[in-house]
This record gives sequence, C-alpha cells and structure tokens, in this order.
Amino acid sequence: MAERRPIIAANWKMHKTHLEAIQAVQKLSYLLDHGDAERVEVIICPPFTALRSVQTLIDSDKLPYGLGAQDVHPEERGAFTGEVSPLMLLALKVAYVIVGHSERRQLFGEDDVVVNKKLRSVFAHGMTPILCVGETLEERDAGGTESTVTQQVRRAFDGVEVSMARSVVIAYEPVWAIGTGKTATPEQAQEAHAFIKSLIDVPILYGGSVKPDNAAELLAQAAVDGALVGGASLDATGFANIARAVPS
Repeated sequence: MAERRPIIAANWKMHKTHLEAIQAVQKLSYLLDHGDAERVEVIICPPFTALRSVQTLIDSDKLPYGLGAQDVHPEERGAFTGEVSPLMLLALKVAYVIVGHSERRQLFGEDDVVVNKKLRSVFAHGMTPILCVGETLEERDAGGTESTVTQQVRRAFDGVEVSMARSVVIAYEPVWAIGTGKTATPEQAQEAHAFIKSLIDVPILYGGSVKPDNAAELLAQAAVDGALVGGASLDATGFANIARAVPS
C-alpha cells in the first residue's frame, strides 16, 4: 500500500449549527499551520445542515481539509423522507463518508447488510468510505473481538472489487469505549489494528474516546494510522492538539 499521511478525522455527530461550524473551522485554521496540514490529513465531518457552510469555507479560504459526511442513504433518489443521497453529497464536494458507525448500528438498527449497501454506494459515487468496525464489551469479554471484526469487515465488502476495497479507510472503534470515557490501551489498539490489517491492508484509524491527553500514546503505535475523533473534536483547540500529537 502506498504511503499516505496519517488521518485525523473530526466526527461532530449531532452538534454545531452551520454558524457554529464556520466558527469552529475558522478557529482550527488559525491553530493548524500549513506544516501541520502537510504532515497530517485533516477531515471534518459536520452534520448535514452544516456541510454547505463548511464546504464553502474550505473552498473560499483554500483550507487543506477534507470534507466528510456522517452517513448516507444508499439510493440516489426516492421517497425516503429525511434521508440524504450520495448525489447530494457529491454536489457539496464531500470526499469521505462515515459508514457503519457504532451509533448507527446500535441506535438505528443498521446491520451488516445495510452497511454493505451504503459502502458500495459510496464507492460507486467516487467517495471514500470510512468504515467503522468494533466489538461490544460483552464480545470482548467473551474473547470474540477478532470474530466480530472479521464478520463486520467481510460482510461490509461483500460484492466489492478488491482493487476498490483497498481505497477504503477503516476506523476501529471498540464500542465499549464510545462515549464512555474508557479508552483501549495503546497495546489493545495496536493488537486490534494489526489484526484488521491482516484482513485488509488499508489505513486503520482508532476511534474510541480519543483525547488530547491520550492521543500521542495511541498514535505512536505502529498499526495506528490516525484517529476518528468524536467529542474531543468539538473543541478546536483540543482537536488541533490531537492532530499535532501525530508522530513526525
């Protein structure tokens, strides 16, 4: 796999109006200089209502950030009230789409079949999926981390050509560490990431309560290629500190 910069992605979830999003990105642009941007690939995933505002700001100020969406409907158009299609995202120059986040799986009932449909749709429309995989606490305690992750990866890529699959970004997010304040140890993260790389050799981001005070240790692990940052990305200063924690 070709070398690429480490990725630090901000998943704002259901936070920030479009005006708050503009302010956050402007502040981030002051905190991260061009040297930081050359070393680290920064991706911003705001809520749907702020995509246009963030996209306009990135374009007008020539900011070196990728624009990502938090979800997508697999169909291009149709009677799907409340949904957003891949064509709508393309029109806003969205480059990345988060697929299969644990909150989508747990709170909204998305199974591996739905995740596969979304993944294939993102690929078909020329965007890059950030595929989320990870085990629950019960699965980890039962020794099922590897079997759970293997199933999620294999089902997500069902029907996807190998050449296309290798352009994906995967985020390993142990479900027991999402929004709980718990974090996998650097050793646990390294072990899980190395296992996923044995299944498919693509960039693997860690996504489980990443914060400025634990980022450096997590990002120093050989198999950790970056981070998908949730709550800590809402504060521009903290997010900038996470991006700067990537080893040179």
